[in-house]
Amino acid sequence: MAVPKFRTSKARTRRRRSINMKLTTPTIVHCSNCGNPVMLHRVCPKCGFYRGRQVITPESK
Repeated sequence: MAVPKFRTSKARTRRRRSINMKLTTPTIVHCSNCGNPVMLHRVCPKCGFYRGRQVITPESK
């Protein structure tokens, strides 16, 4: 059974973990109908369009 010869330092451990636990920002695109910023592959909450089609009727406040 393999056993480490030396103790892994805090810096080395944290450097390895920081690379793998990085958060990514969501991809934001603009709605083709109204120009509202929306997340990719989602229905626009403002106008209800997705890929050029009316999918939902938005609730007006």
